[in-house]
Amino acid sequence: MLVTGGSGGIGAACVRLFAAEGAEVVVQYHRGRERAEAAGGNAVLQADLRDEAQVARLFDTAGPLDVCAAVAGVWPADDVPVAELSLERWRETIDANLTATFLTARAFLAQLGDREGALVLVGSTAGLFGEAGHADYAAAKSAILGGLLLSLKNEAVRRNPRTRVNAVAPGWTVSPMAERLLDDDQVARITRTMALRKVATADDVAAQIVALASPLLSGHVTGQVVSVAGGMEGRVLHGDARTKDGGPEAAA
Repeated sequence: MLVTGGSGGIGAACVRLFAAEGAEVVVQYHRGRERAEAAGGNAVLQADLRDEAQVARLFDTAGPLDVCAAVAGVWPADDVPVAELSLERWRETIDANLTATFLTARAFLAQLGDREGALVLVGSTAGLFGEAGHADYAAAKSAILGGLLLSLKNEAVRRNPRTRVNAVAPGWTVSPMAERLLDDDQVARITRTMALRKVATADDVAAQIVALASPLLSGHVTGQVVSVAGGMEGRVLHGDARTKDGGPEAAA
């Protein structure tokens, strides 16, 4: 099986959990070979997933695969409203997330042929609720969780009626990409929209990816999005715990 983005927090957690289940894991990374190697796995391969020639080489080198966890993606940290968003950043974000996922899915399904397999895509709660200042990222992840996922799950069964395609939508997660932003004030603010008042770990997300990849646990599940975000909604559920009573005024 293949895990993309194996040098990141969620990707590395996937490698560890799949390996613990006895899977032979190929780990893809773009930058950060040492982090990818530290995750474990049976082979570590470099590729820029925005480049179709490099993606083709990755899959040729990896050999036959029956499972793919398309974890790789990039969240641009700078908060930029659409009125000021450059076309350059828009294109970079779309390529790093949507295009990379498309090329990964295309290559995986092409090599899978008529064998049974499972593909798990990784979106974001930004693709479900939107994210002010990150419309480029939200648009890319929404496309992954919507049109791409639903099209792929219907196409995959044309070759094998048991091939499944699902997705996870992580919310805020402690990972190298986000942890520098997760100070106490930020955690207090973002968890006001979550029933479970905590930020996810990479293992929380990876566990759902492993479950969706399993034909035993999810053999009759396809085209589904599992949100791994502590029950996040697009509204405030809690007052600010740092106020005296956390009353309505805290949510204003």
